[in-house]
This record gives sequence, C-alpha cells and structure tokens, in this order.
Amino acid sequence: MKLAGLKQEDEMHYFADLLGHTGLCSEINILSASRDAALWTTRVTSHVPLRAVADLITEDAVYNAIGLIDRVMRAERGAAPRIAVAGLNPHAGEGGLLGTEEIQVIGPAVERARRDGIAASGPWPADTLFIAARRGDFDAVVTMYHDQGQIATKLMGFERGVTLQGGLPAPITTPAHGTAFDIAGKGVANVGPIREAYGVALRMASKRSRSDRINL
Repeated sequence: MKLAGLKQEDEMHYFADLLGHTGLCSEINILSASRDAALWTTRVTSHVPLRAVADLITEDAVYNAIGLIDRVMRAERGAAPRIAVAGLNPHAGEGGLLGTEEIQVIGPAVERARRDGIAASGPWPADTLFIAARRGDFDAVVTMYHDQGQIATKLMGFERGVTLQGGLPAPITTPAHGTAFDIAGKGVANVGPIREAYGVALRMASKRSRSDRINL
C-alpha cells in the first residue's frame, strides 16, 4: 500500500479519511469472536517504533484508549466490560523501581476512567495479565504498545482472531493474522478468520441499523 502511494499511517487511517472521520479511532482485536467469552484488546500506541513508545504514553492517550474500547464493547454487547490496563514497564514498574509511567501516567488515567463509570483496573504487569484474561477475569485488555497485546492474543487464538477498526462510523473488520503472502494462490488458507471477521461486521452493522431505526 505504501508503494502504491498510501499517505496515511496505515489502513485504519486511510479508512478514516475515506469516511471523513476526524475523531478517535484505534485497532481493536477480538479473540474468539463467535463465542460468548470473547476477549477484546486494544492499545495506546500502534504502528510506531518501539523507541518512541514511552514518549507517546500520556494520561490522555491511555484514558482515550480505555474509553474507546468501553464505548465499542457497550454498543456491541449491551453491557459494561471489565477492562484491564497493562503497565508499560516490567512488573508494572515495581513501585517506581523500574520506571514511573505506571505511577505518573497510567494509574491516573485508570482512576479517571473509573470516575467516569468505566470498569477499568490496573496498571497490571503485562507478563501475567493475559493469564488472568484467558481465565475470564477480564473482558478486555488495554496494552501500551503493539506487540504487548498482539503476541499474547495470537498465541491464544491465531486462527480465530479478528481486527476491528474501532471508532469509525462504519464497522470494518479483517482477520487479525494479516496478509499471508507465503501461501497466496496455493488453496490452503484457513477460512475461519475471515468468517469470524465477516460475522463481527454483520452483527455490528445489524445493531447499528436497528439503533438508527429506533432513533428515527
């Protein structure tokens, strides 16, 4: 897409421009989308170099990520999700010994979200957070950077993950695994992820359509 002239950061921002959307948007990954106990994840930073991540972790950015996944999940599920927020540093900073972002930035953002009625908690150590999430302790996880959540969710369900372009005025979904250039044209692709993505888009579009009719 870059070679073809894409000027936006990624496909999500291309869709945002195409739809005239200027508000907040972020990738949301949904694991086990067709099951009742789906796990949703999103992140504060996305397709940026790792060395830039710490400077992009601000209270507003963390708060906005929490708020976005809360709004999208409430619309999809009809109930408030239990949201776990990951720390940035090892052991979630170890009380300031391994970094202060948890104390100065992430923690205040979580408390701000809680004051607004969002069922958020954290910051939690990222190396054990997904164990609790897989167990069912949380409905959603907000991570600080791309691989912090992507590695965990793809290990738990590579062939049933869906990426939702969250916050856009229309539901846009893709398989979470991305483009498989290595097997293109070989007739061996697993259709499970694209089926999951299609199902999520249909359900979200149907709910939005019913909501529009009610509002009319």
